[in-house]
Amino acid sequence: MASVLLPSPAFSTTSTPVKSASLSSQAYVLSIAPLPAYYATSASAPSNTIDLFDKTTLLGTQTLPGHEIGTTSLRPVETIANGSRPCLVSSGMDGSIKVWDERTDSYSIKMTNLGKTGGFLCCDVSQDGLTVAGGTQLQGEDAHIIYWDPRQPAAPLRTHSSTHSDDITVLRFSPDSPNVLLSASTDGLISTSTADEDDEDEAVVHVGAWNCSVSQTGWIHSAGSGAKIWASSDMETFSTWSDEVQLPHATVGYHAKNINQLDQLQSQDIRGPSLHNHSQHEWLTDYLITCHSSATSAVKVFVGSNQGDVALLTNPNLTVPAAPWSLCNTWTNGHTGIVRSLLWDEQNELLLTGGEDAKINVWACPASNPQLDGSAMEVDSSPSRKRDMDWEEENENGREDDGMFWYPTID
Repeated sequence: MASVLLPSPAFSTTSTPVKSASLSSQAYVLSIAPLPAYYATSASAPSNTIDLFDKTTLLGTQTLPGHEIGTTSLRPVETIANGSRPCLVSSGMDGSIKVWDERTDSYSIKMTNLGKTGGFLCCDVSQDGLTVAGGTQLQGEDAHIIYWDPRQPAAPLRTHSSTHSDDITVLRFSPDSPNVLLSASTDGLISTSTADEDDEDEAVVHVGAWNCSVSQTGWIHSAGSGAKIWASSDMETFSTWSDEVQLPHATVGYHAKNINQLDQLQSQDIRGPSLHNHSQHEWLTDYLITCHSSATSAVKVFVGSNQGDVALLTNPNLTVPAAPWSLCNTWTNGHTGIVRSLLWDEQNELLLTGGEDAKINVWACPASNPQLDGSAMEVDSSPSRKRDMDWEEENENGREDDGMFWYPTID
């Protein structure tokens, strides 16, 4: 049974950004990350740069060189290698992970896999700043999760090579459990591992098999929700998972011990819940941009249209597949194409969006959590509808070519 979409009683729509800026080159805005005084963006090829924008004015203040081939992820960290300043960490297809110091217009730490050139698709840093993890694309028959101590970046601490069997698309350290790492891959697996375990056969804690290429995943912070992990695929499906089921026998690829199985709570096409035939509340989803979860807010799912509009969807029960969704906000007329990246600055009640049109928009976004409205509206719950542009055509037109990687991120 497909879920339905209902308008929130606090529904609002915004058609004018608070501020706007553009990249200096005609590149896609792949990710947006916050620093205390700046917003940082990473650009696609041919630029591959990291640009800093003043938070108050959104004027461009600085450009960092990024990675030689392609900057694939950009993460803000509060501390790293016992440093006292928040900074940016990025991964690249040039086979490096870099820690940036905007005071010198360059990186302060560079980590590589002992000179090997395999590209990194993602990275993350533990909360104490003493462990860095990088996920590689498939190299021969292996895809690696590589760990460093950033205080000694010349050589990795350890490498896990059998957690995944294809490109590793996402790495996220747990906000609650030190050195527990969440990973996802195009092999269809979502896993958690103990990052400081040298024996890889003992490192994997949980595995969930989704049977589709996983493009994004993240931790669900809200206590008592029942769901611990969210994920999205490159086919626009959305899923939630818990860690309450134990598998008594070895999972595929693991032979040395029992593996705890992630329990899939729901999996659905995020384009399915749609609302139409109402002049003020019409919305059709074309793709999932990303999700946001924090200790102070429930999971928020940000989706987009091929016309460049953005909507916020929420669901009060992420453990029930048919639970209705709520349409809370829409932001329209800000972009002329696909929205690649999104950051919700929850503290300042601002939403930042970056698109294939090289634009960065700042929107008003109240941090309140609208409640689901149970009133009847005319709703289309069928996931079948014609889209303006299918993904096969986009891929043929180079959406994932030339270093323009589709891995949007949010913090």
